[in-house]
Amino acid sequence: MGEKGSILQGLIYPRDKNRHPKALTPNYKSTLYRSPQMPPLPLESTISEVTGPVFGHNTIGEFDSDLTRNFSTGNEMAIGERIIVHGKVFDENANLMPNVLIEVWQANAGGRYRHFNDNYKVPLDPNFGGCGRCITDKNGCYSFYTIRPGAYPWPNGGNDWRPSHIHFSIFGRSFAQRLVTQMYFEGDPLINLCPIAQTIKDPKGLESLIANLDMGNTIHMDARAYSFNIVLRGKDSTIFENKLNGN
Repeated sequence: MGEKGSILQGLIYPRDKNRHPKALTPNYKSTLYRSPQMPPLPLESTISEVTGPVFGHNTIGEFDSDLTRNFSTGNEMAIGERIIVHGKVFDENANLMPNVLIEVWQANAGGRYRHFNDNYKVPLDPNFGGCGRCITDKNGCYSFYTIRPGAYPWPNGGNDWRPSHIHFSIFGRSFAQRLVTQMYFEGDPLINLCPIAQTIKDPKGLESLIANLDMGNTIHMDARAYSFNIVLRGKDSTIFENKLNGN
């Protein structure tokens, strides 16, 4: 790549703070404790923030992108509705991004995480670990197999339930492009009732977190497909999780 292309690749656009969720949203109770008490200070990007590791396909194991099998024993598979999640990753300038590492984690079909702090009263699936990863191909496309996660209650102070969702961590070309977010499912009525999802006041911003049912890529007698595109930073960036990390 020439010098001009390298410079363009290094540009990092600022986040539109009016589009992304505010750090303090009282209906989402934990933000009362973790939101900053002082206004943020803008800092110039350093070389360490506009460069980062390069991930190759040899980093990914055979079943890393198949969450229905990567934790199973023998020929057993995870319990639940089999789905394929696929999409494309774009940068700030709407360019497709190859060789981007995507990590995902989620609850099982009953809504329970394989984590020692999760005490929701549903059983763990012995053949489901709940995490996986994949890398975008030369055209910026990614896909992975999993099961549709279940909804679950959470101690926010009321009768609150998290919609079905999958967590994403996306590494772009630089550390400043990293995005940690969640993906919801089209038609889930809990999205409009969830205090976390409702921290996003921009309707288009919330839409950017909802995967669309894609019957065109559904595999007959196997798995439904959902399409979820990701934009790293810029005016159309995918919304980040309302936590201290984000893009």
